[in-house]
Amino acid sequence: MTIRPSPKPGPVPSPLPKGLVCPKCGCQHFEVLSTRGAPSGAVRRRRQCRHCGRRVTTVERPVG
Repeated sequence: MTIRPSPKPGPVPSPLPKGLVCPKCGCQHFEVLSTRGAPSGAVRRRRQCRHCGRRVTTVERPVG
């Protein structure tokens, strides 16, 4: 009889997708239409969903 160690549990997959999700169709594929910087260091990007064409604006702020 061979005793095998129990497998280590791996990371549990999150039920929520990571990253930006289109509010209209749920797709995660976007193209960047324009990018603008701000004096505070933030970056505004205008993005368009490649599936349905919905446009969204994201603001990226530096951490720290």
